[in-house]
Amino acid sequence: MILGTLVNVAAVLAGGTIGLLVHTRLPARFTKIVFQGIGLFTMFLGVSLALRTSNYLVMIFSLVIGSILGEMMQLDLHLDRLGDRLKKLSGGTSSRFSEGFITAFLLFCMGSMTVLGAFEEGLGGRPNLLFAKSLLDGVSSIAMAAALGAGVLFSVIPLLFYQGGLTLLAVYLGNLFSEMVINELTSVGGILLIGLGINILEISKLKILNMIPSLVVAVILAYFFL
Repeated sequence: MILGTLVNVAAVLAGGTIGLLVHTRLPARFTKIVFQGIGLFTMFLGVSLALRTSNYLVMIFSLVIGSILGEMMQLDLHLDRLGDRLKKLSGGTSSRFSEGFITAFLLFCMGSMTVLGAFEEGLGGRPNLLFAKSLLDGVSSIAMAAALGAGVLFSVIPLLFYQGGLTLLAVYLGNLFSEMVINELTSVGGILLIGLGINILEISKLKILNMIPSLVVAVILAYFFL
């Protein structure tokens, strides 16, 4: 039922492990330049996804309402605490643990391949999209783990629940998600990735975690108004 997601998780774990082994042998200046490259790629990916929107009002209202909800729930505080607990459990010492955990999760889960691939498998098809995504994520996790550390490996936990949950959701509610709804979800995710790239490059410090409810709001608004 969630074979594609399980393969995806395995690919990230394998790639992340390779990245950690490489990380111990990389001079600091190489780690820094890899980190900057990830930031630039994240912004590029965010822009390409954000342009899929067909209605800017849905996008802006999703971001505004979702950000207010996330700020009320203080998602950044709770997820930072979760990251700290996972770091202690893993014996990690990297100051970038939480950043790696969050960055990897958002990169692996915000693309349209995640939603479309999960729905492809949930609606009874072969998970070809998720297999292709697994290859891309596995390669990406090598670079991310080399720059950000063990937090990248632990990103498979929310990846499993989010992507696997979408697959199971598609089994029962797949017909409710039109291409337009998926595009709006993807475009709002793209905006979050742009903000994440800004954080990675240390241009500013945006509360991206508190904007995550915008994804749910985007689905609701797109379903009822588009």
